[in-house]
Amino acid sequence: MSASRFSRTVLPRDAGARLDVFLAGQPEIANRSQARRLLDAGLVEVAEQRVRPGLTLEEGMEVVFQLDPADSVDPLLPDLPLPEIRALYDDPDLCAIDKPPGIAAHPPEGRHKPAHTVASWAAATFGALPTVAEAVRPGIVHRLDRDTSGVMLVAKSQLALDALRAQFRDREVSKEYRCLVYGEPRFQSDWIERAIGTDPKHPERMAVVQQGGRDASTYYEILERFDGFSHVLCRPKTGRTHQIRVHMTSIGHSLVGDRVYRSRRRQHDRLPEDAPIIGRQCLHARELTVAHPVTQQPMTVEAPMPNDFERLLAWLRQHRRPS
Repeated sequence: MSASRFSRTVLPRDAGARLDVFLAGQPEIANRSQARRLLDAGLVEVAEQRVRPGLTLEEGMEVVFQLDPADSVDPLLPDLPLPEIRALYDDPDLCAIDKPPGIAAHPPEGRHKPAHTVASWAAATFGALPTVAEAVRPGIVHRLDRDTSGVMLVAKSQLALDALRAQFRDREVSKEYRCLVYGEPRFQSDWIERAIGTDPKHPERMAVVQQGGRDASTYYEILERFDGFSHVLCRPKTGRTHQIRVHMTSIGHSLVGDRVYRSRRRQHDRLPEDAPIIGRQCLHARELTVAHPVTQQPMTVEAPMPNDFERLLAWLRQHRRPS
């Protein structure tokens, strides 16, 4: 079988990137090492000329690369068992799932090994699904972090995808999360209204920023207080990347199990040695309310608390000091 030929136009967001980094971000290419191998083999052209790995790309450039069928990576067909994902609601236009922790919403750019995602599960389960332009995200309406569990929507028709994405964009969706944090917030409930942007010291992370960020608003309410921990309900009004994790950290109460966002006050806090190990950030998308994309009737979908979260809460309740 002959090699496959792929063409990509450099969009504004990729202008200024190195060619090898841009290639590694393409869904057919597994990682930067494979990108360098293609460059070394002369299988990459820009403006019909062979190029060097460090070429700085400009908007509008056409990048063409060739792959042998054996080298091509299809992020929606990993040669792995399909994960078990439970449907909470399903009809011809929309499926609401209970996303388990450890599964990403869609294939990340420049992934290093095949892995199932919600997008690959949806494609295998429902067949061809609508997606946003130039993205390997069939059916994906919104995202949850890889290690966050709970309610997530999958659109099965173009009408549903467009209507639901518009509701998220216009902030017409009601979202309720549960999290477990270190410490006990001063107030029983409050709003955190702090802009979020890329962390200037750690570009792969987000942070509360004074300039250049996007407005972000989260309501929180304490459901239970323990000795050095709190069970918190959060209702984010906006939908910024890692919003709850960043906002709770910004007020000094990082999520238990979060390996990325830790406040200075809580960076050395740990669960007691005999507490159940959860192995992820304690964040669960408990409830989601939207207008059905076809009937326009409000619908609420709820995901039960996951077993790992419940075990840890039960342990904290059992070991709470008598008041």
